[in-house]
Amino acid sequence: MFKKNPFGHYLILKKWLIRYLGFMTHRRYRGFNQLHIEGSEIINNLPNNNVLFISNHQTYFADVVAMFHVFNASLSGRIDSIKNIGYIWNPKLNMYYVAAKETMKSGLLPRIMAYAGSVSIERTWRENGQSIKRQVKMSDISNIGIALNDGWLITFPQGTTKPFKPVRKGTVHIIKKYKPIVIPIVIDGFRRSFDKKGLMIKKKGILQSMIIKEPLKIDFEKDSVDNILEQIQYSIEQHPSNLKVIPEEEIQAQEKLNKLRKWEA
Repeated sequence: MFKKNPFGHYLILKKWLIRYLGFMTHRRYRGFNQLHIEGSEIINNLPNNNVLFISNHQTYFADVVAMFHVFNASLSGRIDSIKNIGYIWNPKLNMYYVAAKETMKSGLLPRIMAYAGSVSIERTWRENGQSIKRQVKMSDISNIGIALNDGWLITFPQGTTKPFKPVRKGTVHIIKKYKPIVIPIVIDGFRRSFDKKGLMIKKKGILQSMIIKEPLKIDFEKDSVDNILEQIQYSIEQHPSNLKVIPEEEIQAQEKLNKLRKWEA
């Protein structure tokens, strides 16, 4: 009843928080919008711990919440589907995600979500919207190691919701240090359907997608940091060579033009 995880969080409380958040958010991915999933059968073949999921990032919270849904649904036998919310009743409790400490302290809901699985770290390059430079806290690295040792960890190696930004080398150093199984994930549609924080629905009827890929083949001893970094960029489809011709500003302008045409009609 009062068992805790390595971070001192009561598992019974974490279970109920995940259940509550799962029930409250399910229609965001299967109702107001639809989530197309590919490759979730990979989830069932993974060990219970030392698994690192890497993904591109589009909102603060909606991305990781969707992953909690997909992972738990897959573990319950629902391949490429989150149909029937019953899978959330017995969620995987040793699942974590890396998040900026300032983000997880920005309100009551983020604090609740932090208890549900956040490994909060201090960003070394940005704080409160300003560029900074500071040393990596060794306690942050240790906490990431604790999470991997206990279970699965989700991270967004670009450290930002802006597309095609460089992958942070810190992620590569973590991979070389802890030698986890690395699973790439590519998401899309979340930026169009949610606000930046991923808390408010911005637009309905959007097709969101999540593609789960095979584990990366990494030689932890021989592969260089730059080699692994480039492999990550390609795997989450954020390498500069994948940059689309149409920039985000033009996409937004086109959406505004479409709305204007509908209004005039």
